[in-house]
This record gives sequence, C-alpha cells and structure tokens, in this order.
Amino acid sequence: MALSRRTFSALAGSAALGLALGGSGGPGAPSAYAARSVPTGPAPAPPSADGRRHTIGYDRYSLLVDGRRLAVWSGELHPFRLPSPSLWRDVLQKMRAHGHNTVSIYVAWNYHSPAPGRYDFTGVRDLDLFLRTAAETGLYVILRPGPYINAEVDGGGFPGWLTATKGTARTDDPAYLSHVDEWLTQVDRIARRHLFTQGTGTVLLYQIENEYDSHVTEATGRAYMSHLYKKVRADGIDVPLFHNDKGRNGHWTPGSFDTGGERGGWLYGFDGYPSPYRTPPDWGRFGSGGTTGGATASPSTPGFVPEFGGGWFDPWGGAYFDGKGYAESRRTRDAAYERRFHLTNLANGLTLHNVYMTFGGTSWGWLPAPVVYTSYDYGAAIDEARNVTDKIAPMHQLGHLLQRVPDFAKLDRAAEVKAKGLKVYHLANPDTGAHVYVARNDGTDAVTTDLPTDAGDLRITVPGKDAKLLATGLSLGGRTLRYCTAQPVFCLTAGRTDIALFAGRPEDMAELVLSCPAEPAVQRLDPEAGWGFDGRDLHVNAPLGKGGLTRVLVEKGGSDTPLVLLFADDATSVRLFPYDTPSGTLLVYGPKLLRHVELRGSEIHLTGDVTDATSLEVWAPRGLDTLVWNGRALHTRVTLSGSLMTTDLLPEVPEVVLPELRGWRTRTENPEAGPNFDDSSWRVADATSSFSTTPVPDGQPVLFADDYGFHYGDVWYRGAFTDSRGLEEISLAYSTGTQGLLMAWLDGEPLGTHRMPVPDKTTTVRKGTWTDTAVLPVRERLRSPGRHVLSVLVRRMQHDQDGKALDTHKAARGLTAAAFRGAAPKVTWRIQGEGAPDPVRGPMNNGGLYGERQGWHLPGFRDHDWEEASFPRADRRQGVTWYRTAFRLSVPADVDASVGLTLEDDPYRAYRAQIFLNGWNLGQYINNVGPQHTFVLPNGILRTRGANTLALAVLSEFTTLSGPGTVRLTLLGRASGGVPVTPV
Repeated sequence: MALSRRTFSALAGSAALGLALGGSGGPGAPSAYAARSVPTGPAPAPPSADGRRHTIGYDRYSLLVDGRRLAVWSGELHPFRLPSPSLWRDVLQKMRAHGHNTVSIYVAWNYHSPAPGRYDFTGVRDLDLFLRTAAETGLYVILRPGPYINAEVDGGGFPGWLTATKGTARTDDPAYLSHVDEWLTQVDRIARRHLFTQGTGTVLLYQIENEYDSHVTEATGRAYMSHLYKKVRADGIDVPLFHNDKGRNGHWTPGSFDTGGERGGWLYGFDGYPSPYRTPPDWGRFGSGGTTGGATASPSTPGFVPEFGGGWFDPWGGAYFDGKGYAESRRTRDAAYERRFHLTNLANGLTLHNVYMTFGGTSWGWLPAPVVYTSYDYGAAIDEARNVTDKIAPMHQLGHLLQRVPDFAKLDRAAEVKAKGLKVYHLANPDTGAHVYVARNDGTDAVTTDLPTDAGDLRITVPGKDAKLLATGLSLGGRTLRYCTAQPVFCLTAGRTDIALFAGRPEDMAELVLSCPAEPAVQRLDPEAGWGFDGRDLHVNAPLGKGGLTRVLVEKGGSDTPLVLLFADDATSVRLFPYDTPSGTLLVYGPKLLRHVELRGSEIHLTGDVTDATSLEVWAPRGLDTLVWNGRALHTRVTLSGSLMTTDLLPEVPEVVLPELRGWRTRTENPEAGPNFDDSSWRVADATSSFSTTPVPDGQPVLFADDYGFHYGDVWYRGAFTDSRGLEEISLAYSTGTQGLLMAWLDGEPLGTHRMPVPDKTTTVRKGTWTDTAVLPVRERLRSPGRHVLSVLVRRMQHDQDGKALDTHKAARGLTAAAFRGAAPKVTWRIQGEGAPDPVRGPMNNGGLYGERQGWHLPGFRDHDWEEASFPRADRRQGVTWYRTAFRLSVPADVDASVGLTLEDDPYRAYRAQIFLNGWNLGQYINNVGPQHTFVLPNGILRTRGANTLALAVLSEFTTLSGPGTVRLTLLGRASGGVPVTPV
C-alpha cells in the first residue's frame, strides 16, 4: 500500500530517519523506518527500472534504500556538453565501471527553450533518453534542473529570452515564477516517468535552485524556495529534494522554509572546491561544527556534498593555470589530490559525495558563460575526449569500496590516533567493530612512521601531499582481516569463492594479516607474494605493481569458502571490474574497460574496450565455462583460483590514420558593411525602454540585442544618417561577455576594431560583463554630404551568470550608445542577429554572421564557385573570411577513435575562428589569447566512417596579419570496442 500524504508526514517526522517515499517498498523493506537503528549490511542491488516500488529514507549516517544503507558515490556529467546521445552511454558505462553508482546532471533551461512557451526535448536534448540510458547502465540519477544552475553556462542556464522579460529572477516575483513554473512543468513531466520510488527509472534525488545565497534572511527568498518545493511536489516528484549550499553557509537547512507541512523530504547539501595548495578541510564530524561547518549545519541528515571539486575551470587566456590549460588543472588536482581530499570527506562522514566534474565535456556553440572558453575538460578524471585518465584510480577504488564493503556507510568517530608527520582520522563501525584509519600527509616529503591501530602499530609510508586508507577488522567473506597496509578496494563473492582486492602505490609492500583459527592451505599463484602462518594468523606480503596482479589463494583455515587475495598497484586496480548479474557477481580482470555482461546458458558475453594486448580473466558463478568478448568466443583455461583465463592475448587496438586537410575554398563576407546593402528586412532599433539592468542612455534608442530577440552570437547594426561633414570621431559604447569585440565601417570603409582585454588572475577573471567605448576617428575623405551608413559588428559573447541573484544575466549585450564629435547626425538604427533556431542543433548553435544566415556552415552548401585556398594564410582585412573543406575518415568499425581539430599560428596574429563541423558550431578559437588550440570533434557529429564538412569563420582585426596558420586533425584516443554511434 502506498503511503498517504498524512501517513508519510507522520512517519517522516517521528524520528531522525527522515522519510520513506514511494510506498512500502522493496523486498524486506519495512513499511516505515520508525525510530530503530538500521544495521550495517549489504548495499542495495544496482538500480534499474524494475517496475517495483522502492523507498528512500535516511538517517544521520546515510541514505536508506529499501531499508539498506546506500553510500552515494556520484560523478557530474552534463548531457548538453556532449551533443551526441550515443556517447552518453559510453561515458556512463565508464563511470559505472570505475566505481560510480550515481550520475549527477544539470538540466539547462536555455538549452531546451528557444523562446517563451517553446520547449524542445528531442534529439541531442532528449532528457528522457538520457534517463533511460542511465537506468540501463545501472546508475542512480541526481537531477538538477534549476531553474538556475550556474554551471559556467550562458546566463547560468537562464534562457536568452528571459533577459528581456519583466520580473526579478530568483525571487518570488510572480512574473518570473510564471516562467519558472512553465519550465519545471516541462522537466517534471519527464522526470516523474523515471523516479526510482516508482520503479520506472533511477532518479534518486532532485535539486531545486543552486548555490542560492541571496535573500536568505528575507521573505522573498524563503517564499521563492517554498514555491519551488511545492511546485515540484505538486508535479509528482516524490524523491528527496535538496539544495546545494554555496560555501557552507548553513543556508536552506531542514525547517528553514515552508514545505507545506511535509517533513523529512528535504536534505541539506553543500559544495566545496578547495585549492590543492591548502590543507583539506574538515567539513563534517571532525570539523569545528556549527551552521557554517558543512554537514554539521544539519546533524540529523547524512553528510551530503552535491559538488566537490574534481578539477577546476579555466578562463580565456588561461589565467588560472598559467596558460597551460586543463593539462595543468589535471596535474595540480591529480590522483593524490583526490585521495587526500576525498578521503578527508569520507573520514568526515560524507556518504553522499558528488565529484564535479567527472566528465566535463565541451561548451560548444554559444553555450559557455563569459568565464570559460569552449573546452570544459575541467581536468576531470575522464577527459574531454572521453579518455579515462590516471585520476580515475582513487575514484575507482573508493567507489567500489563504498559499494562492496558495507562498513563504510555507517562510521562513527573513534578514539584519537596520532602518528608522527601525519594527520590521522580514526573511525569505527558500531555494528561490525571494523576500524578505519585515514592517514594524510600534508607535507611535500614522504613520511614513514608507525600508525597505532587496534591491531597494533603498523609501519606505513605516505607520499607527500597524499593520503592512505587502512582498515582493521573487516569481514572478507567468511574470514576476518586483522589489518593490511594497503587500501581495501572490495570484497565480493563470485560463485563459491570470496575475492578481496587491496591496492596502493607502485613499489609499496602490502602486508596483510588474516585471522585463522586453524592452519589454512595457501597457494601463491604469482611468484611475487610471500606468506607464513604463526599458529593464529596468516601473514601475506606482496609488492604492488610487480608483474601486474598478484594472487594468493587461501583455503580452509576456519572457513569452507576459498578466498582469493588480490594485490594491485593503481594502474592494475583500475583493470579489475566487479559486475552484478541476476545469477551473481562476476569479477573481470584485464581489459581497459568492461562495459556490459550478459549470461547466456554457460556463456559469459562481455563487451568492453582494449587498448594494449592483454589477457582476460573472469571469476564467475558456477556453471559458466565460455567467454565471449565483443562477440568473439575465446579459448580459455581454468586457473587454480577458479577463474577462466584466456590462453591467447586480446590484440591491441589497430592504428588509426587521419587524413591531411586539403582542398580548402574561401570566400569573404560581411556585405553588411557596404553602403548599398539591403537591410530593409532588419529590425528597426527604436525601443525606448528595456528590462535590462543596463540603463538606456538619455535621448537614444535601446540598442541592446536581447530586446530585439537576438540572444546568441554576433549581432550587426546599421545606422543610416545624412551628412557626415565635420564628423571627426565616432564613439561606440558596447557591452559584452569576456573577450567581446566590436568592428565598425563607415560607408564600407573600416574605421577600426576594439576588443575587451584578456582577464587577469587577480581582479577580472570572474568578471561576467565588460563595458567599454570604442573611439574611432573618421578620415577626411569620409566626410561629405548625402546619405551615409555606419555598420557595426559586435561579437557579443555570452550573458553573465546571476550568481548573486542581482539580475546580472540581464546586462546588455551589443551596442549601448553612439556619440559623434564634430557633427550631430540623427541616426536610424537597424539590427540583425541570429536567424531562426536550428531545428536540429538548437538555439545556441548559430549567431548573426552573414555566412551563418546563408548556411555557409552547413554540409550541403555548394561552395564550388569559392576561391581555392591553402594554409598557412597571411591576410590583412577587417571582417569575416570563411574557409571550407571536406574530408573522409575510414576508422575501423570496431575502433572507438576520438578526434580533435588543432589550430596553431604565430601568437601575435589577432584573429579568431568559429569551428563548424557538419553544421555544428563546436567552438571558438582566439589565436592571440588562447589557451585552447585543440577542439574535440564528437563522434556522431563527426562521421568516423564517411564524409565530413569543415568550415571556419575567421574574424580578422586588421591590426595584424591573420591566419589560419596550420589546421590539422589530431588523434586524441583510440580503443577497440566503444559503443554503437548514431549520426546526429
């Protein structure tokens, strides 16, 4: 029987265990979570759209799913930053294989809404497809639809058209809320079809707003949050809701706003992006506590960090990483950083943990906010080209640990432990008696010292700026671990064999002691291991990284179940993949990636990726004797540990050869600069008032592009007037995002180019709106009676985000005012920006360049009458020049190749290029600013077995010679395997 609203509220409010949503739930789940303790036990089975109702509750330790403790190990991925739906499955499978049980996603309002009342959830914007794919992959979903998301996207996710509407955003202003309600109705209509509580999907948690730290103490803020909560509930969303508190201010804890009488349905969460150069903070049970201490702001709900830094974004010019780009982000926030900071979080009782970003992707088209350039690689564990990097090791190890070792979902702070040169956290599980020690080294040099534990002093070494997790008293199936100097990664049962993995740094020596009431039978399956029995305990030593995986088989010794001990260094550990099937759990060792497992009779069908030649080893339920890898049956033998191992190596990935880019054709554009261009179809810029936060200059019309329906990309202005005699100077005030630019012509003659400065690291790196005035002299020969036309092109860049809830997304974009010295002409302005939204690529693909409006970027455009061209180029002109070419790829069908486009030139040359592949605007290159030179071309948009059209729209400033210099395809990664890719 489903819980009524009255019953739900009463049960949720009766104890600290919170809520039980979605009915009386799964097998063995109590009808309500009353005020009794939930013991440590196996985690819930991997989620799916299984058609059964489920309950979601919580206590101060963790979420409770169907009465079982769930530690959430989540990774952030934005579907809108990967505009090829087939590749969503690729990244989701990589996340699941490497330890994540949850994916967190923003849903960007601007991405789905080209105009008021118009919403598009088809094609690359198919949210329903993404949620289905996540469920099929076995991942929970944390859904974050805003309405404001920030996320370093244009307007913080607000649609461009919202900038020109009445109402104050992020308040209870009725005009604003009317738009919000319309948006949430559209999102929630899809979301409620995928709720885990209903068994129709895997949506586990739902966020309203994001980092909302304005109006917190004001009625308008509380009313706004209350409105969002009630709206989402009214739409049928019955999973727990939460907000992401920016900077741990204790904002929006349970009870801080009206939830319509509903209690227990709200979680407190906070975010944090600590610098790698600082000591990891205690934002939980080891912290100073209080409302600004992190999880201590809400002691009755589990520790929840909806965003924790898995990297950091980079601005135009690369100020954050000294011009080195995201490679430097990944270097400074490497695997050791993740161990040190994530283990600190785990030690602080944070059992709901989302890493932002796990896959950053690409801010393609006009999607990026002013603070970032095209790449949103973020230095994440999975790079922009979908390659799994070395940063994955701690994510893999901790993720599988939290899923496979239930002790970690319920830990209390234990007695203080000190070790020379280290910061030590000591925790214990009150049910199992297991102890956990996190030893952190905040210095630069390695520390070797004795660590006091309940099992005695352990001699350990922790590298500089790193951390190590150790455990004592863990259950390894039918046996008990006294201690191990390497980190436990998982313990599972495959068939009738228990298997435990321990991992650490290369060259570490793992010392493991296993309690054995009787003498065991031990087999050293790899020569690196050593062992001995002292009459009570089994001692095993193994050097990590020597010869790959080290296996030791333990039989008898007080248990009838064989135990296989596995020892691995980081690189080896990430090639071990547990996988749950209806018939039991498997463990696969060897490939670069395990994607999927299916059991058919006695056959194990596996799909995955291989990069280097490798063997394949599988521990599986009994009765399975045949391995099939990517559709090909393999020859195998049965090992002493009971696994199936291939007798031959899987071959390494074939070479991929990319063609040179030749056959370029070119054509100049910007006819709008000419005096005789027909602009009669353009909008007349004659408005006198605006909802923008930018004041309208006295005596001048509104020139802001958004007020005329032009929200993305370049915008053109043509000002007609009579008599330029005496005109000495024209001053054009304009407002843009970072790296905005203005060009002007009088009667077709260039007056000059003005651009905004490159951000600096200390004062302007986060500046979202840039304003300046271009003062342009008018040459003598342009001063004459008669009709004249002033043409202005503004590269407006993007809207500011609204992080402080000050309507900063409404700051003007484009021209704001014009003034003349030496004359006072009366100007009639017309304006033109982007055309109608591309029905496939969406509203943020195209701007207002002439070539874009004429389809010069599209693959079907006939360019046979364009001039031939080759690179490098050395042109000097003010305006836009287009280059187009076609190329074919013939990547083998079973190879997943990631390809990029690289542009390079003399850094002195001032020009920029928009990159269009098969009509998709995949980024903007600014030669003399950078730091990005290589742009990812996503498969699906890129035809890896077929013809492609590449177009470059080059905007030259006239101040220097302009290129492009070299333009080439770059192979960014390759693997045998991958996923089927459908063209978009």
